[in-house]
Amino acid sequence: MQRLYDFLRRHPTGVDSFWAILLLGFNSLWIMSDLYSWEQLLGAAVTIGLSLVIALRRKFPVTMLLLATAIGIGQLALFIVPNPGDLAMFVIAYTVASGPTIPRWASRFALVGTLVGPALVTWRFNPPDTPGRPMWEAVIFTGLITVPFVLAWVLGDSMRTRRAYWAQLEEKAARLEKEREAQSRIAVAAERARIARELHDVVAHNVSVMVVQADGAAYVLDAAPEQTRQALETISGTGRQALAEMRRLLGVLRTGEQPEGGEYVPQPGVEQLTELVDQVRGAGLPVDFRVAGEPRPLPSSIELTAYRIVQEALTNTRKHGGPDVHATVRLAYRDDDLDLLVEDDGRGAQHELYEEGGADGLGHGLIGMRERIGMVGGSLTAGPRPGGGFRVSAVLPFKPAQ
Repeated sequence: MQRLYDFLRRHPTGVDSFWAILLLGFNSLWIMSDLYSWEQLLGAAVTIGLSLVIALRRKFPVTMLLLATAIGIGQLALFIVPNPGDLAMFVIAYTVASGPTIPRWASRFALVGTLVGPALVTWRFNPPDTPGRPMWEAVIFTGLITVPFVLAWVLGDSMRTRRAYWAQLEEKAARLEKEREAQSRIAVAAERARIARELHDVVAHNVSVMVVQADGAAYVLDAAPEQTRQALETISGTGRQALAEMRRLLGVLRTGEQPEGGEYVPQPGVEQLTELVDQVRGAGLPVDFRVAGEPRPLPSSIELTAYRIVQEALTNTRKHGGPDVHATVRLAYRDDDLDLLVEDDGRGAQHELYEEGGADGLGHGLIGMRERIGMVGGSLTAGPRPGGGFRVSAVLPFKPAQ
């Protein structure tokens, strides 16, 4: 049954042609039985014209409306009495009123025809001044034949409104689907960028510590076995920490997969800065760490951003600070923001690393800092400091936790 329905929907002109042929055959029988000579010829012409209106009503609705109007005027002028073929007038009125792409003037024209046509038919074929016929009878008769025409137009107009409504809903649903897909793509890109930043921070920091410790261990391998052992322990601990953080980051890429232990390692925050500084000190970089203001609960995004900025800044100090460098980390809790200051007294990084964002694949750490700061609505200043060395200053706005 559904196949038949789909077939009929795909071939509307064929369906209309079938009904037109039935109307033509039925009306031809009526003409041959009730009319004579030239009246039969005129009736046959009217029947053919009205059948054509039915057959092509959806393909050429405006043209068929004008053709039906011309036929109706011809019937009035030549005194061709109404016949069953005039059913096409109902159909074309409905068709023109229901078409969403049909001009509105055609629909209004059809409405005027449904209101005026029955009155003209009554006046022409059964005038009120007929002897022995009261006026009220003519009025009632006119009203009775007017109502079906008007109802056909009203039904068509309501169908036009419903189709427009459903078309609007479909368009809105399609637009929402496209917006949903675009938002999904943006979310995926943002998640990839976040994971890339996290991986960079984890790898750059921990591998840097491991390289420094390995170099130191190689240097004192024969002269100080105890220091070599401590360096190797630091390398081992740093490697395990890096692996744990990388498992946590890569775990979010595997839906439903839990790491060993059933829980992910929590994101580092401000409280872990002490451990970070101790790790850096153990790698041979003296760091002065101070906290000002009253510590308070912070949003997780602020905590992670603060931790990663300090981590990246200290990593850059080890990379570019040179020998005998000292670093300072200041963390200040203000009323509306968290202030970070990381500076050193070394030789500093090359200009292209902080002015142009890196050359030959370098400088991604500062780019990641700016991206993190931008995500939380803060500000970042990075560059040489007076008297030598390098300075990273950040302001992270926050609201007190409820």
